[in-house]
Amino acid sequence: MARIPKELVDHIIQTADIVEVVGDFVQLKRKGQNLWAPCPFHNEKSPSFSVNPAKSLYKCFGCGKAGGVVQFVMDVEGTSYVEALKYLAKKYAIEIQEEEKTPQQQLEQNERDSQFIVSDFAKNHYHRLLLNSEEGMSIGYGYLKERGLTLNTIQTFELGYSLDAWDDLMKAAETAGFDKKYLEKTGLTVIRTDDQGKDTGRRYDRFRGRVMFPIHNISGRVVGFGARTLKRDDKMAKYLNSPESEIYHKSDVLYGLFQARQAIRTQEVCYLVEGYLDVLSLYQGGIKNVVASSGTSLTEGQIRLIKRYSDNVTVLYDGDAAGIKASLRGTDLLLEGGLNVRVVLFPDGDDPDSYIRKVGDQRFTEYIETKSQDFITFKTTLVAREASGDPVKKAEAIRDVLHSIAKVPDAIKRQVFLQQTSATFGIDEQVLITEYNKLVKSPSQQTKHSGGSGDNLGNYGQGAGSANAGYPPSANPRSAPAPRPMSDEEEAEMLMYGGAEAAESLGTSFQSTTKAAENEPLPDMLQLCEREVLRLLVLYAGREIDPEVSVAGYLMGQLGEYPLTVPLYAEMWEICRQELLAGRFPDARQLAQNEREDIRQLITDLATERYEISPNWRTKEIYVFNEVDLPQLACDNAVLRLNKVHVQRELDQCLEKLRHPLDDAEMFEILGDIKRLKELDNELAALLGTVVARGA
Repeated sequence: MARIPKELVDHIIQTADIVEVVGDFVQLKRKGQNLWAPCPFHNEKSPSFSVNPAKSLYKCFGCGKAGGVVQFVMDVEGTSYVEALKYLAKKYAIEIQEEEKTPQQQLEQNERDSQFIVSDFAKNHYHRLLLNSEEGMSIGYGYLKERGLTLNTIQTFELGYSLDAWDDLMKAAETAGFDKKYLEKTGLTVIRTDDQGKDTGRRYDRFRGRVMFPIHNISGRVVGFGARTLKRDDKMAKYLNSPESEIYHKSDVLYGLFQARQAIRTQEVCYLVEGYLDVLSLYQGGIKNVVASSGTSLTEGQIRLIKRYSDNVTVLYDGDAAGIKASLRGTDLLLEGGLNVRVVLFPDGDDPDSYIRKVGDQRFTEYIETKSQDFITFKTTLVAREASGDPVKKAEAIRDVLHSIAKVPDAIKRQVFLQQTSATFGIDEQVLITEYNKLVKSPSQQTKHSGGSGDNLGNYGQGAGSANAGYPPSANPRSAPAPRPMSDEEEAEMLMYGGAEAAESLGTSFQSTTKAAENEPLPDMLQLCEREVLRLLVLYAGREIDPEVSVAGYLMGQLGEYPLTVPLYAEMWEICRQELLAGRFPDARQLAQNEREDIRQLITDLATERYEISPNWRTKEIYVFNEVDLPQLACDNAVLRLNKVHVQRELDQCLEKLRHPLDDAEMFEILGDIKRLKELDNELAALLGTVVARGA
């Protein structure tokens, strides 16, 4: 495989805007200097995923994923370093000159990339057949045209057609040099077996004589296919989808999301439909923020995908009573995922595709705007109407609605929904509250939501703590005292000193934000001080303290060549020293691309902070020095603190020696050392006070 020159790699990394790149996958919101979002790598409701635009780094304070812009693409796409660079180069129109590679060489990059490549080949093959072959034009293109789709829509979604032949794709792929095992891994071909399940050696195309709907992941790579037959054969499934593979997981994909993601973010709402043609017709009609679950039940993975781009989702229901009942269960998951859910119901016999073709784009848009209602109101009205006149059904309907309300994380919304339900069913609100509290206390509800917060499903009207009813005191997650919240001042100390001062003053509160989850002890003060020195070196190496003195030169001059004792910190210090010897300042953006994961993680940790100084400090006229503007002040603090810790350690060692039997000469020598060290410790303390006072 051809190498990408280092100069070009550096150019790609410098050009790529991490906010733009990450913003293609999650909905970022600014808070202070950084941007925040729910993490795309694990399920969470409160944003702990942070992007630092100035340093071009990201970090999740929940799951620990961290790195630079290339690492983010690798993490979110599960792809190789080279493929991530190519992705960024394509996004920013940077041309990569590489040697020509044979199809076989491409396959050898790795198994996963090979499956992407063969899927892309199949997509192009089907698309070419749709527009250029006689069978594709007459049958496939004719059907799509009959459904009202334009050539532009067909090309945007890269629709295709598979010939009604047993081995058309297989022959084309083999001619192009693709290994047949990747056709099998992606489900494009099927292995014929005998009655005992043994391989007969015969292969055939999975998709034959069908209109093809390529399924893209959120970065636009084809991961699978949906296929519709045009034959009238009751024994043949109308729709056939790709099987699960290494690159295609149905539960983590939404059809049309790649094309819709920017519109969802801009419009701040996602329209959710069921089928491929629903997406295509609405997109063509100007409603571009639309996705489909592709006929499968909604999953938590799909809900997380929607939440990356918007907290608001509107479900477009077909006018079919049986279908609505089946969809209600999936919509409860949307509520549980923290989304604001609205519903539009179409007239009986219509779905979004048929209705927009019937009434036109403008009237369709007006319809969904005027008929949209929140899901709880919709469900309450629906089940109340069905249970009318039957007390038993009415009681069941009320409990069904309460189950949905219990899934709403927001307590105020739950209260409003309970009031609405009371009015709709004509039942006293207090009775509903009592029934609701029974529901959230029930063992089945406890088990179902054991991973969530008690506040999300709390005992309405009696405090959220009752959601933990049933636990023995020792097992109750609320039985242990919660760490006190950090004040603005403590947050500022965390930011300025990398945790050292906060560790002294916060105790268990600081531990809970760092190592409590792994039950690891706090790092000692020496480690914290060494970390702070290294942080300043990595982040501000080239910043001038004086016209001819940089932060890097100042720290190296103050501390010498090998001042750090933590092995990883010492390695990082040496890497920075070698950069300076080569005439370059260490650059956090470049260091974060290091091939070693522990170094990448360290650089990201140094460059990102969980806390930022509260803007309220300025309104209170409390001064906090800015290390960016006063780098020498920050460096002096760090160096003095590190030296003071070394002195204190020597003092401890001397005091420990006094606990053992000593002769008079040894004792007097140690006592002399203790006196000298205490004087030095006092001097350093005074200097630290002076340094801090200078900034005040």
